[in-house]
Amino acid sequence: MASSSEQRTVRFFGRVQGVGFRYTACRTARDCEVAGYVRNMPDGSVECVVEGESAEVEAFVAALSERMADYIVRKTEQSAPRSGQYRMFDVKF
Repeated sequence: MASSSEQRTVRFFGRVQGVGFRYTACRTARDCEVAGYVRNMPDGSVECVVEGESAEVEAFVAALSERMADYIVRKTEQSAPRSGQYRMFDVKF
C-alpha cells in the first residue's frame, strides 16, 4: 500500500490561549513525525499547520485534541497536498 502525505490546517477554538497549548503542540509533534507550526491568532483561537504522512498527521491532531480537550470548544480542519516547506515543528509568532 502506498503511503500518502498531506498538509492539514487545524483551528482550535475555546479557551486555548494562555493554557500551554503551543507548548503542548510542540511536545506532541515530537511524538509524531510531523512538521509545521502552531500560533495564536488575533481572534483568540490557535492555528496549527501540520504536514507529514497522513497517519502521522491524524495521530498528531488526535493526540493534541485529547491532551487539550478541557480547553477546546470546537475545531475546524482543512486538508491540502503536502508542501514540503517545513522541516520541523515550531511556534510561529
